[in-house]
Amino acid sequence: MSESYVKRLFTILLDAVTDKDPQVQEQVCGALCALGESQPEEALRACEEHLRLHDKLAHPYRTMILRVMETVVSSHLGELDKGLARASILLASSEMTKVKELVCDWQQAASNVLVALGKRFISSVMEEILSKFQPGVLPHHFVVQTLANLSVSNVFGVVPFLTSILSTMLPMLSAAKPDSMRVVFCCALQRFSESTLEYLADLDQAPDPTVRKDAFATDIFSAYDILFHHWLQSREAKLRLAVVEALGPMSHLLPSEKLEEQLPKLLPGVLGLYKKHAETVHVSRSLGQILEAAASVGSRTLDVQLDSLLAALHAQICVPVESSSPLVMSNQKEVLRCFTVLACCSPDRLLAFLLPKLDTSNERTRVGTLQVVRHIINSAAAQMEVKQPFILSSMKLPLLDTNSKVKRAVVQVISAMAHHGYLEQPGGEAMIEYIVQQCALPPEAEPQKLGANSEALAADSVRAISVSTLYLVSTTVDRMGDVLWPYLFEFLVPVRFTGALTPLCRSLVHLAQKRQEAGAHALLIQYNGNVTLPSPYAMATRLLAVSSSPYLGDGRGAASLRLLSVLHRDIHPMLGQRWATAIPLLLEHLDGYTEETLSRKEWEEKLLMFLRDTLAVVSDNTWICQLSLEMCKQLPSYNGTPLEKNFLYKCIGTTLGAASSKEVVRKHLQELLETARYQEESEREGLACCFGICASSHLDDTLAQLEDFVKSDVFRKSAGIFNIFKDRSENEVEKVKSALILCYGHVAARAPRELLLARVESDIFRNMSQCFSTKVLGIKVETKDLGLRLCLAQSVCMASQAVRSSSHGSSFQLLRKPELVAQMMPVLWPRAIPRLLPQEFIKAEPSDSLRTPMRKKAMLACTYLVSLEPALEGQAQADLIHSCLHSIMAVLPEPEGVDSHQEHLSPWIKSPRGHERVRALGLSACLLQHFLKHLHISALVPFHNLGLLLGLFSPRCADLWPATRQEAVSCVYSLLYLQLGYEGFSRDYQDDVVEQLLTLKDGLGHPDPAILFHTCHSVAQIIGKRLPPDQLISLLLTLFEGLGDPDQNCSRAAAVIVNCLLKERGHVLLEKVPEIVSVLCSKLQETHGEHVLQAAQHSVYVLAARHHAAVVSSLLGSPLPFDSHTCTLWRALAVEPGLATQVLGLLLEKMSGDVPFKESRAFLLSSAPDRVATLPPLAATCALYEVASAPASGPAVLELYPQLFAALLLRVSCTVGVQLPRNLQAKERKSASSGLASRSLEPCSSAVDALQAVLLRGGNDDVVQRMELEGGWQLLRTSAGHEEGVTRLASAMAKFAGPRLPLMMKALFATQSSVYEMQRVSSTAFLAELLSSNTVNDLMLLESLLDNLLARQKDTCARVRRLVLRGLANVASGSPDKVRAHGPQLLTAMIGGLDDGDDPHSLVALEAMVGLARLLDLVEAWDLRSVLLHVAIRIRPFFDSEKVEFRSASIRLFGHLNKACQGDCEDVFLEQLVGGLAPLLLHLQDPQPPVAAACRFALRMCGPNLECEELAAIFQKHLQEGRGLHFGEFLNTTCKHLMHHFPDLLGRLLSTSLFYFKSSWEDIRAAAPMLTGFLALHVEAERRPQVDLEQLLAALQLLLKDPAPAVRVKAAETLGRLVKFA
Repeated sequence: MSESYVKRLFTILLDAVTDKDPQVQEQVCGALCALGESQPEEALRACEEHLRLHDKLAHPYRTMILRVMETVVSSHLGELDKGLARASILLASSEMTKVKELVCDWQQAASNVLVALGKRFISSVMEEILSKFQPGVLPHHFVVQTLANLSVSNVFGVVPFLTSILSTMLPMLSAAKPDSMRVVFCCALQRFSESTLEYLADLDQAPDPTVRKDAFATDIFSAYDILFHHWLQSREAKLRLAVVEALGPMSHLLPSEKLEEQLPKLLPGVLGLYKKHAETVHVSRSLGQILEAAASVGSRTLDVQLDSLLAALHAQICVPVESSSPLVMSNQKEVLRCFTVLACCSPDRLLAFLLPKLDTSNERTRVGTLQVVRHIINSAAAQMEVKQPFILSSMKLPLLDTNSKVKRAVVQVISAMAHHGYLEQPGGEAMIEYIVQQCALPPEAEPQKLGANSEALAADSVRAISVSTLYLVSTTVDRMGDVLWPYLFEFLVPVRFTGALTPLCRSLVHLAQKRQEAGAHALLIQYNGNVTLPSPYAMATRLLAVSSSPYLGDGRGAASLRLLSVLHRDIHPMLGQRWATAIPLLLEHLDGYTEETLSRKEWEEKLLMFLRDTLAVVSDNTWICQLSLEMCKQLPSYNGTPLEKNFLYKCIGTTLGAASSKEVVRKHLQELLETARYQEESEREGLACCFGICASSHLDDTLAQLEDFVKSDVFRKSAGIFNIFKDRSENEVEKVKSALILCYGHVAARAPRELLLARVESDIFRNMSQCFSTKVLGIKVETKDLGLRLCLAQSVCMASQAVRSSSHGSSFQLLRKPELVAQMMPVLWPRAIPRLLPQEFIKAEPSDSLRTPMRKKAMLACTYLVSLEPALEGQAQADLIHSCLHSIMAVLPEPEGVDSHQEHLSPWIKSPRGHERVRALGLSACLLQHFLKHLHISALVPFHNLGLLLGLFSPRCADLWPATRQEAVSCVYSLLYLQLGYEGFSRDYQDDVVEQLLTLKDGLGHPDPAILFHTCHSVAQIIGKRLPPDQLISLLLTLFEGLGDPDQNCSRAAAVIVNCLLKERGHVLLEKVPEIVSVLCSKLQETHGEHVLQAAQHSVYVLAARHHAAVVSSLLGSPLPFDSHTCTLWRALAVEPGLATQVLGLLLEKMSGDVPFKESRAFLLSSAPDRVATLPPLAATCALYEVASAPASGPAVLELYPQLFAALLLRVSCTVGVQLPRNLQAKERKSASSGLASRSLEPCSSAVDALQAVLLRGGNDDVVQRMELEGGWQLLRTSAGHEEGVTRLASAMAKFAGPRLPLMMKALFATQSSVYEMQRVSSTAFLAELLSSNTVNDLMLLESLLDNLLARQKDTCARVRRLVLRGLANVASGSPDKVRAHGPQLLTAMIGGLDDGDDPHSLVALEAMVGLARLLDLVEAWDLRSVLLHVAIRIRPFFDSEKVEFRSASIRLFGHLNKACQGDCEDVFLEQLVGGLAPLLLHLQDPQPPVAAACRFALRMCGPNLECEELAAIFQKHLQEGRGLHFGEFLNTTCKHLMHHFPDLLGRLLSTSLFYFKSSWEDIRAAAPMLTGFLALHVEAERRPQVDLEQLLAALQLLLKDPAPAVRVKAAETLGRLVKFA
């Protein structure tokens, strides 16, 4: 039985080898190997039988089976008996030679089996192989191949057979005609030779130590003869390469005399292959072996063949190496190995061949030669040692080559030379200089921006490799210390080595530190008459100058400072202590910045301070003078780096300032003035800074030297107009003048203040003026040069500031002040003093351009000059101010135009000019008075224009001009009496009310706005009392027009009058409310003024106080979306709490009283009708938002808070997914695209915005913020997230607005009977979430909430029923202490939910499962016991639901059931636990993470109820949340303990596992056979009969045909584990 079972197991797996998926094939082979591990002999027999019985099996599958056999043999070679080994040998031999044609994979696999068996059963294998290796018969290809491989794998076993094998093989060589056979014979001869050489090398360990090399010599030579003289001439490239590969090791076995005899032909023959093959690595390797063999016997033929060898090898080394070609790289390594052999044999001739090649100009030749030179320097050091001078001298021309590849090769050669002492020889210094030159190359662009083979990339590589080489040689080659020190110092100062400063400094620092560590307390640099070394002054100057640009050249600033630090004793013996503290601070400053963030000015100042401290510490005039001399000497070196030259000028100034020798100071200053490059602006600036710094210590000498230079012939050009073409050019003279003027400015700025005042006028300003203007033919001519004028303005600024800052500056009399100001004024405004300047200069500064380079500096100069004494004369001061004003106001502003399109007096009454308004009002008053005097009314008729005229004149009572105000009252007075006349009163009638206007005139004379507006209010009251009702609207409309008056006083007066009239007469305007509101809105659109906005708001407020319903109705009629002005008017209604309450109440009625949407079908075939919002509720919602947004609406919102909250929540719920009408959709898109829309008009969004506004105004800012953080507002707007949004809102309200909940709940309770399903859903969701907060319990609302929710349990909507269950479960979170009291009710509701049959999607059942999971830990045990079994049975089908939520919830609830009955688990429930164990284990591989997490929890809860501590511990250890799970390892361990502690469960577990073989989830189908396999692996022997092997094997066999490869893989893996049942 056992044998047949194992056989069937192997049969199933072997049949599965033909699977099309490579991974499955691999796993099947792995399973076969696993079975072979425990049953190696059965495995080999099964494989043998399968191959024998399935003779037609395709060779790829035969190959896999043979590889399984090879694996089993290799692992269990020592366990195999000879019989089985013999059978396997025969099978492999048969498979290998079954077909004559080459089928490499198949035949190679069979060969590998023979090779594996040959490691132990060499005799049997050799017997079988040799039986097919008979004399006179050409053997199979893989027979020879197997012999070759056997000779390598079992050297000691095969070599003794080689003499007979070779004797049999030699005749075959002549008979071998196919190239493939010849190739395999060559391979065999190569392997035989290699194994023979290995045997002879380890002769002391060999079984037959009598074997000698000469035993093979004759046969090998015979074979050699055929290979070399016949096969090597073949046209087949593969054969030629096989031959040459064999000749290499064979050459070591040839007799010495034969080798010597054959070398003249062998070497040329091998070399000739270089021309026939592109890939030459095999040729080179073989040639290297032949050369080694020849060298080992001391062959003289090498000398004869040397030239041709060198030529051929050199050609190979000169082949360009591609980084992507490993074969070419390998070939070069083999070629270099050949050169090593030749270097050891014939070093002289080798060098005689190589060194002349260095003189060629061909890049490849030179690069290749340099590679060989480097290699033999390293590999043949002993032979090359005496040749060092020759090699060094041969490098002269390569050192001059500019090719980047050559440079790289030269650097590599020099690196090799450094390690072997070459650089210590004469000529070594040239090599070091070359390295430094390459370090100084400029860095190229970013490598990735350039081509792979670009010259620029190569140049960058040259510099990088040179920098690396210099540092490595300095730090790692000890013998180079004395060579490099102090020689490297010679490269510090020359400008051409500037790019190498950083690596030079780093190397020198390292070398210096090594010398210090060696105990050198004396000077580090010993000159000993070496004049080529730079002096300490030169080094200090150079290192300090380049430090001013610290980030250039890979950070040369820090490197230079570090070198200065270690050389402190050599620079000056007294500097050690000071520099030890100063230089680290400078380096720390650099570390804190980058090239972009470092302030150059601040850095230079730190360096100059460092220099000043150094000079102060040294305090040696001779040393300081020498330093200044060196600085001046190096100055021309920096012509190409203006920033560093500028800094060096400052250093010279600082050093001269510290010198005590006046002669030296003046001499250096004179030299600087004579040698400066005045055409360069930066140099002029640097020269001036130098003189300024020097003047701080040597003011008189500096000024004297400047004056001497001014008086010299430097300005010879200006002596007369006939010297135009002599001496200096005009432009050059101007630049010299600019520099001198700038020098005077800096001298003044830096001069000691106590000495400055005595010299500023006579020496500084006088010479500045002299340089600025010259006389030609006695005429004073001002310069036209912009740079010169800029320098003058800058220097005047600097000198003036210096004078002001001196202690006596306030009393100093600057006599040249008027002249200097006059020189600045033409710059400011050329038309200021045309008499002083020629016409060309007048036009120099354009009067229409404010931003000219000169203007700012000139004005600053004038500013500083004006503050000095003496004060300017009146006319001069006026001219200066006039010039400044005209300078910045290039175009005088024109008077504003007037609107000429108005008729009659109205435009003049509204004129922006006061005098025009006065005249217009005066004329109007006269006209009205005249009209009043001549009024004759024969019948009572209306005065139609009264309102319009009163609206025109009355706002002028607040005009800015008092006369206008007086005339305006007169006009109103006349108009009112005209109205009385129209009403029938006599001309001499005096009305007491109207007469009050005359008394108001006195108040109009006061300029206080408050008094004026109070008077206007009184005027309005008088008008209101006498104005006919029919004229009221006309007056108001005219006054509304007046709100846009440009005179804000009149505009405000119009607002005062309007508000007064509305308050006094508003009761008669009910029918006119829409018209008034419309006019106000249009006026706000026309006029953009804050005062107009306030006036309109107040007007609407006053009107609404009388007619709030009409105002609300009118504003609701405004087009949607409300514009900003309409929104402003809405917010005006919130000013007074009582009115705001009424408005909000009306808006609530409008919002809730109409249907929220209408249904319509956009297309006849659409599945569901579209919901389109109705406009009245939408408008009311938007208006409610605006009112609630006003801060003043707070009291009203608080009064209506419950109603507002409930209504808006319901409004949000019934507008989710509701669309705007089409006309509004177009508006919304248009405003969105133009960026004008501030808020969305979308129905649901507008309701959400209104709800937010109510919450904010009601003081619940924290609720709004919490919702914003949690994304609740966005959820409310979407159909998918609305419930969650309501839930988060309820949670926030419970936390932050608890005291308001009772009234809100009352308002929401009423929605239980709402006809809109969404409103019932939202209210239920809100109430349900409240139960999750303890606030409900604290407010004693729990009972009423529970009753309300339980009453909704029979709602026709499944979503409501689901939310009811959620709310009931929330009691566990909000009031856990109340769960026990209501336990039966809650459990009954949940069980009812589980059994809900009216929900086709079972979502109610899902909520019931989730709710039960939350409640189980809190209910009474007795209450739970009665439903435990029912729940467990009811939820079991959901374990395998297609929906992830159901699987997750049911499995998690199963875990809670186990948790609830831990320690008291009844047998009936234990039965459910055992039944659920296998599904839980398998669902750990569920494709959905939530389900897998639920399984982890459930299994952890099940552990204690299984009463197995080991399993419980495993579940706790491996199934913690967030921990990675190795499923295979976990399942293996679990099954091990299950089978140990619960062996009776084997049958049930296996049957459940087999059920999941048909699961719809691939991952679980893959996990099921894993469970099966591990159960089988750990089952006790006595329990194995419980397993129905037939059923199991049939199921697994079926699973091997599953469409998913991963499943087939696991099935194969499981089959490999079933060997235990054998």
